[in-house]
Amino acid sequence: MSAEATNPATPGPVTNTVPRRKARPRIDLRRLGRAALLGPTARDRLPDAIGHVAEAHRAHYPDADLEPLRRAWVLAESSHRGQMRKSGEPYITHPLAVTLILAELGAETTTLTASLLHDTVEDTEVTLDQVGKEFGAEVRYLVDGVTKLEKVDYGAAAEPETFRKMLVATGSDVRVMSIKLADRLHNMRTLGVMRPEKQARIAKVTRDVLIPLAERLGVQALKTELEDLVFAILHPEEYDHTRELIVDNASRADDPLAEVTDEVRGVLRDAGIQAEVLIRPRHFVSVHRVARKRGRLRGADFGRLLVLVNEDADCYGVLGELHTCLKPVVSEFKDFIAVPKFNLYQSLHTAVAHTDGQVVEVLIRTHQMHKVAEAGVIALGNPYAPPSEEQQAASDGERADPTRPGWLSRLLDWQEGAPDPDTFWSTLREDLAQDREITVYRPDGGTLGLPDGATCVDAAYAQYGEDAHACIGARVNGRLATLSTVLKDGDTVQLLMGQDPASEPSREWLEHAHTPAARIAIQRWIAAHPGTGDGQGAEANEGAQSVRSAPPASEGTPDTAGISNTGDAPATPVVDQPGATVRLAGCCTPVPPDEVTGFSVRGGVVTVHRVECSAVAHMKGVGRAEVGVRWGDTTECRVTLVAESFGRPHLLADLTEAIALEGAEIVSATVEPPTQQRVRHTYTLQLPDAAHLLTLMRAMRNVPGVYDVSRAQHHHTTAL
Repeated sequence: MSAEATNPATPGPVTNTVPRRKARPRIDLRRLGRAALLGPTARDRLPDAIGHVAEAHRAHYPDADLEPLRRAWVLAESSHRGQMRKSGEPYITHPLAVTLILAELGAETTTLTASLLHDTVEDTEVTLDQVGKEFGAEVRYLVDGVTKLEKVDYGAAAEPETFRKMLVATGSDVRVMSIKLADRLHNMRTLGVMRPEKQARIAKVTRDVLIPLAERLGVQALKTELEDLVFAILHPEEYDHTRELIVDNASRADDPLAEVTDEVRGVLRDAGIQAEVLIRPRHFVSVHRVARKRGRLRGADFGRLLVLVNEDADCYGVLGELHTCLKPVVSEFKDFIAVPKFNLYQSLHTAVAHTDGQVVEVLIRTHQMHKVAEAGVIALGNPYAPPSEEQQAASDGERADPTRPGWLSRLLDWQEGAPDPDTFWSTLREDLAQDREITVYRPDGGTLGLPDGATCVDAAYAQYGEDAHACIGARVNGRLATLSTVLKDGDTVQLLMGQDPASEPSREWLEHAHTPAARIAIQRWIAAHPGTGDGQGAEANEGAQSVRSAPPASEGTPDTAGISNTGDAPATPVVDQPGATVRLAGCCTPVPPDEVTGFSVRGGVVTVHRVECSAVAHMKGVGRAEVGVRWGDTTECRVTLVAESFGRPHLLADLTEAIALEGAEIVSATVEPPTQQRVRHTYTLQLPDAAHLLTLMRAMRNVPGVYDVSRAQHHHTTAL
């Protein structure tokens, strides 16, 4: 049960957050609660006490069947009869208030029915089976979802385990969380009779868990009021200061927002665009944030303009007129209609400059967008019912699935691996603290929703779960990237997976894992394999040491720079300079059929370069004359190749096998120590036919774990 008392810091009621055709007076829930106890109500009519709920519900659903609400009221009122809140009010006022909040936001009948009954199983003798028998499986599920676990059974773990249970239930029906949010809002409104320390504890949980959940479900009307209530409890001095700023601004004679509103109305009227233009005051926390950002506040900082139109196209028409007839602040423009936020929010954001230099922010959206912006998933009615033709036409099949948003799927995945309630509770708060989501694309066209700041490690575990232990690298937007790469909204991510079933995650990955799913999976593997090495990185490092300690393959082996003229019949270039000694440049390792050129150097030597070599441009730039070069008849050649790979067991063996199968002879090989799971192999190879070079390089790239093979290319030096 919850206490009830009027909080002097309480901002405006939820009923005023959504514009209505006809304003209704604020409802006195205490009076209604007392009236409900004066006597029984005839079973054939709706009780007077919930007449206001019915009125609000019919405003959204004119043809709604109110019989389930009547029966739910009768059961709730009789079950809670005699129970009082700590404020001294009849307890029935609480479920009544919660239901009214949801009705005002547009919840459908099943949600309202469950809301009236949401405390019956927890606080009365009513059982879930009774609820299910009387009202059906849906209502039973919703009531069960918001019913707390007993402290007698769970002790200190009762609160985190209750939230875990509630979130799991939300995974199957988001209406569970809608009821919980309305329940918490009414409890926060009436928190004043609690001890200060209990108020602070409840406010902190609201701040860390409930407000982020309201944001993710798009229920801005609940989120903003919860923010103000938490602000008043946890930061009373700053709240009072903000309140004074708002009161002082309201008493000013000049109002730039009103002036710009009249100007915008005139612009749209002249353009023939039907629109409703409203001043939307900022709530307390929003004013406080603006004050911290800008310092001294001016009149335009206390609110924004809201322009409501009928069609999506009208939004862009309004935008064009405002940017044509007023002075726009282009840097403030954002299009959340073409690219909706992850919580279904859609709107155009822009700003225009007032004559005195003040900047007025403008929100442009349709009436339906505004309804969803305020009420989020609640405004969608029953998201599990088949959509009507009108809804299908409005959504155009491109909106996010409200029944299982991406953040919720991720949360449900990682919570299964949380080893204890404390880990779940702390991880949940960390996860919800990440207040922005990005979308990245897979090469197959699928998408991954990730929190802002996520890396390729997070993407791997989001896509493959614990199979991501075998991930050996990634390409981001077609380019090779380390697993620590931070992803941006709209990136395309190709995850490269190893073939070895015994692959292990690297302990380094924990430093780059930002999502709970990734961290918990890696930590669980480490806990299950105590004393092991560093996964792929350690194995790759051991392999590198063994290769480096091996003796050279033959005497006179060249270094890793490129081609050597020692050995058996390398490819022979012919130069247009009789008697000259020819040397193949180590910086670009030319082989047939590369297009080549030459330059004379000291001692009558001509160095041969590939024409695209950076040294060629340098020598031309300093005036060195070119010497004509062509390839002779010999096709056998020696070439140095560099293979870039991700560390994994047996990689060196697989690479050397691929080289041998192509008929190439390994003259020398070196493997550098791995860095960030990446390993660089350098091979000097003797090829029987230069024409086979591309085939050989392709075969090496096809070895799992190898992401690139290139010719050795060193920077040129001035001394040739």
